[in-house]
Amino acid sequence: MKKKMEMIFIPSPGISHIASIVEMAKLIVARDQRLSITIFVIKPPGAGAANTDMSSFDDKYDPTRIRFLHLREPNPDSIKHSNYAASFFASAGEIQIPIVREAIAAEVISRPGNLAGILMDMFCACMVDVANEFHVPSYIYFPPGAACLGLMNHMQALKDKEHGTNWSEFMNSDAQLDIPIFSHPYPAKVLPLVMTDEANGSNTLLGLTEKFNQSKGIVVNTFGEMESRVIRVISENENLPPIYPVGPLLNHEKGVGGGDKQDEIMQWLDGQPHSSVVFLCFGSMGIFGEGQVKEIAVALERSRHRFLWSLRMPPTSTVPIKEVLPEGFLERTCEVGKLIGWAPQVEVLSHKAVGGFVSHCGWNSTLESLWCGVPMAAWPLYSEQQMNAFLLVKELELAVEVKMNYRMNFNGEDEVVAASVIENAITQLMNDGRMRKRVEDKSQKSREAMMEGGSSYISLGRFIDDVISNAPSS
Repeated sequence: MKKKMEMIFIPSPGISHIASIVEMAKLIVARDQRLSITIFVIKPPGAGAANTDMSSFDDKYDPTRIRFLHLREPNPDSIKHSNYAASFFASAGEIQIPIVREAIAAEVISRPGNLAGILMDMFCACMVDVANEFHVPSYIYFPPGAACLGLMNHMQALKDKEHGTNWSEFMNSDAQLDIPIFSHPYPAKVLPLVMTDEANGSNTLLGLTEKFNQSKGIVVNTFGEMESRVIRVISENENLPPIYPVGPLLNHEKGVGGGDKQDEIMQWLDGQPHSSVVFLCFGSMGIFGEGQVKEIAVALERSRHRFLWSLRMPPTSTVPIKEVLPEGFLERTCEVGKLIGWAPQVEVLSHKAVGGFVSHCGWNSTLESLWCGVPMAAWPLYSEQQMNAFLLVKELELAVEVKMNYRMNFNGEDEVVAASVIENAITQLMNDGRMRKRVEDKSQKSREAMMEGGSSYISLGRFIDDVISNAPSS
């Protein structure tokens, strides 16, 4: 009888990070009967006892193969950082170490079976030290694409080599940078703020690469046919452990929680012509001010394209949406457009009526759009999204640009992109047949990658084999 082995998965707090790592867990236990997985659900300080985000996961899986272990909340006083980004990294990492350590000792080591290794989210890379304490291999799970990993390593390597390259100096410069993972010069203005600005945690983020390099491997939510150049370049880096592109890791189950609203949205789409609707959705944090909302509305009306717009106002706003929009907008566009709040994004992108996606370029949204064969208009807002936009627009030609160097300002007034710029992007998005063909081709390749014999299928198999061969013998 084959020996049973257990792995621990440690995702960062946040449903998007948890959802994709759960998808990977499902693939692994389906592929190899020897492996079971315990997923540690960690809570950021202040989360409270309840974790409603996870209620949909707990009862779905055979607990002998995939089980969820909800860890206790850390002491809120353990956060010492004053800015949001660094505090988030800390809450997902260092302050969780004693909690994770005690959970491993009490809930995993004490159980029969062999602990084969720990797979930890990129923001939990400090857990490499915990794995070492228990004498088991560590692996990094990297939810963004390979280009983000490559850029982080490049920037940190230059910082180390040149004794403290100050990347913040490039933030507003016109410099064109030579970055090996990209075939085109990279505009410094498109460097993600989270990697350049110390106040936004850049030192904390780039510093994670040291722990990446101490692990046994890095699992990336991408596929070889999408980021072939990037994967080749970073695989040649002798400082990095093996790279395993295993994506796209997407949850293909129908969304829940939309109720009648979801039915209403899908019924509206059912009545629209094939590939005629432009879908606008900017993620959970993509909330624009009144000035920008007006410009988007003007652009949509001028473009004369049908639209489905996920529009949410800031929580502090007391102005009704109708009063923010141009006078008469809802009446003039009622036959061709629909305003919604929450959006069942995967279902919408899968619908035959949707022909384009104006997106913030979050990596999950990017993979979903490509899987569904829907071209994008890139309007990045925060995190690594500016770099994703560059990859999509310049390197892969799978998207048109709205404004690649746009940065959402969470502490003040945002820049307002003019209606003419948005209208032009929408027109290109809906009319560029050659780009649409490239996206459809990439959609097919993303699906083939996950099939038996596909590049991601093979890469996941290689990861499983390496986990088993690296597992402690006792």
